[in-house]
Amino acid sequence: MRAPRFFTEQSLAVGQSVTLEEAGSHHLLRVLRLKPGEPLLLFNGDGSEYQSVLQESAGKRAMVMVHGSRQPERESKLRITLGQGISRGERMDFVLQKSVELGVESITPLWTKRSQVQLSGQRLEKRLFHWRGVIRSACEQSGRVYLPTLHSATKLVDWYNIRRKPSVQLVLDPAASLQLSDIAPARDITLLIGPEGGLEGDEISMAESSGFKRIRLGPRILRTETAALATVAAVQALWGDLSG
Repeated sequence: MRAPRFFTEQSLAVGQSVTLEEAGSHHLLRVLRLKPGEPLLLFNGDGSEYQSVLQESAGKRAMVMVHGSRQPERESKLRITLGQGISRGERMDFVLQKSVELGVESITPLWTKRSQVQLSGQRLEKRLFHWRGVIRSACEQSGRVYLPTLHSATKLVDWYNIRRKPSVQLVLDPAASLQLSDIAPARDITLLIGPEGGLEGDEISMAESSGFKRIRLGPRILRTETAALATVAAVQALWGDLSG
């Protein structure tokens, strides 16, 4: 059985004793019921993974001793940016979780004309906080040692102007004639996926004028969460670390 992994926002070093945050402590002590002396792994997004053991619990908090570190190569060799139309509830969580597992480097939630979710102010901040938690949990589970960047939610029309310009930019469109196999392999890729109902025609035209190429994934219409993950997986299978 592999040692459980926990994310911490604290700096880590070999020989250091760390008191874990409340959420991690609760999961370690109350859910997994680890005992003093049992192993676990810590990471904080600096590229290393830290071998540790549980020392003791101080009330509701777990004290952990770091005794080793390593730098596993688990990050994708592709630099994938995902612009994802915001979808409702668990669909958005699912996209974030699975795209992290598949190696996406950064994600921007996008408001589009067909977005069915309206958030602002504290409600938006609460949702972004929740989404960051989804990303951290996905990193804990998948073994990643860097946290993908979650950018602030933005309007699609504004994102075209503020985003980083990669070597290949792809927008999913069921009416497109190009497929992924028609695109030259690249290491730096931006993917644009619409929300439920997809992108409107003028949004796709604006994407094209901004340098995006329209592609389709087979003959069927995919849901937004399926489209995002199928595209990331296909890119990784053709050009990345799923290519064998």
